[in-house]
Amino acid sequence: MWAFPLNVYLLAVVSAAVTVLATLPAWRKWCLRTGLVDDPGGRKIHDQPIPLAGGLAVMTGLLLPALIAAGVLWWKGTLVNPVAPSAGSARSAFGPPAIYLLQYGLSHRAVELGAIFLGAFGMLLVGWLDDKHELRPSAKFVGQFLVAALVAASGARITLFVHSLFFHYAITILWILTVINAFNFMDNMNGLCAGLGAIGAWYFALVAAAGGQYLVALIAFLCFGALLGFLPYNFPRAAAFLGDAGSHLVGYLLAVLAILPHFYTRYQPRRWAVLIPLFVLSVPLLDLVWVVWLRWRKGLPFYQGDTNHLSHRLVRRGLSQTKAVLVIWLAAAATGGVVCYL
Repeated sequence: MWAFPLNVYLLAVVSAAVTVLATLPAWRKWCLRTGLVDDPGGRKIHDQPIPLAGGLAVMTGLLLPALIAAGVLWWKGTLVNPVAPSAGSARSAFGPPAIYLLQYGLSHRAVELGAIFLGAFGMLLVGWLDDKHELRPSAKFVGQFLVAALVAASGARITLFVHSLFFHYAITILWILTVINAFNFMDNMNGLCAGLGAIGAWYFALVAAAGGQYLVALIAFLCFGALLGFLPYNFPRAAAFLGDAGSHLVGYLLAVLAILPHFYTRYQPRRWAVLIPLFVLSVPLLDLVWVVWLRWRKGLPFYQGDTNHLSHRLVRRGLSQTKAVLVIWLAAAATGGVVCYL
């Protein structure tokens, strides 16, 4: 079996980033025209409406390169000779080895991957409806639950070596709901949620690529590239926000990326590998636990917003918002780096 070409991973990052950079201005105009904006007021620091275009642009950055790649695979698929690829074609981004490996992977995980992309649309829709109509927490939770259940039903499930289908469904749905809301909570300063999502996607991509799980790595690299392309519009000054549509999408993607890889296999035994998602996502998860605990102590609903997040506490200690975000990014990069030693 051939090693998967690294230039395909690079192509995934670049194509997703360029797509977001190119399409976000159009999404901004559409949001301004349709009133999908975040108005100033309350705890917000901006003094004019900001388009909630980030989620739409990130989804475009994921979907468009994936569709183009699928078209290339369909067009060149009949030309592949997986038994004896030429040396020159092996160096091509979509030479016979890459095409053969992708076709093989897609044929074995088509239902699962289709459900994951459908779930991404579903989560984007839930967030968009919340941005547009301010859904009740119960309605938003139902939408999140249905999408998480779809992912679990597709076969992408956490097992933790427990032989119980009910447990697999329950822990998978709980995990997806938790990570979605952790990233939704972290969307409180320019660049924070998108940056944490990019860092998490990067580490999941590296782990999957090192384990030869090229489809998972490609999805993760697409996510990384899309979020990287969005950040110039969102940090340090914001020309666009993720909105609930974007933060829901980012949380969903990171939750799924944590489920898809087989972190422990007989071919790649890693003693503490099941802890990889917890280290990669430790910053948003710990922030979620902290603020929920504080709200519970005060007798407040866990979904009620406040200024007790890590980012707010750093600002109260004298950091600017930009420096607070950079400190949190650094913390996430440091804790995520632990996965290299697991």
